[in-house]
Order: sequence, then structure tokens, then C-alpha cells
Amino acid sequence: MAKLQSLDPFTPMFAQFKEKTGPIVLANTFFVPKERTEAFLPLFRRQAEFMKAQPGFVSLQMHKGTAGSQLLMNVAVWESTEALATAFGSPEFQRMAAEFPDDIVSYPHIFEQVDV
Repeated sequence: MAKLQSLDPFTPMFAQFKEKTGPIVLANTFFVPKERTEAFLPLFRRQAEFMKAQPGFVSLQMHKGTAGSQLLMNVAVWESTEALATAFGSPEFQRMAAEFPDDIVSYPHIFEQVDV
């Protein structure tokens, strides 16, 4: 299973699940060793298809770092933290998440829009 790390050590993703807000954006940056990228993407696509079918899902995009970067970033929009937490906590999603190799590191964080 991929290791989950917090971008903000004071506000881990699981603490963010307690905040009842929405719409929200999940930005999940993955460190994927180069030799794992080819195997990682099909696993991620399976998870994405599952998430797309869940209540409250809005959209999803995957981005890859440039210049040989080993980072990939998923940006997913959800109607609420509750919808994301429910989908993330489902046994089916957790089974799929367990298939990721241990040398992949995931940095998920939940954001809400700010007017500027």
C-alpha cells in the first residue's frame, strides 16, 4: 500500500474529513519511482473509475511532472468532504488502495475555493 504523508503536518487529510464543507478539491501528489509509473497508472485508473461512480463526485484530472519528474498529481473535485470521506472509506476503494506498491508515497490534501 502507498504510504500516506501529510503536506500540512498540523492538518492531516483524516482531520480534514471532519470539516463539513463543500465543494472541495482533493489535490493528491504521488511520488512514483520511474520504474513504477507504467504499473501505477492502470491501478490509479481503476480507482478513478470507482470514484467517478460515487455520489458527490464531480471531476478528476491527473497531471505528470515535467522534465523527468517522478511526481504525478491527481486533482479531484467533490461536492463535499462527506462524499469524499464515504468513497475513500469504502471497503472496495481500500482494497484497491492496498494494491499500490509500498515505495509510492501519496500526499493528499483537501482544499476549498478562496475568492481573490
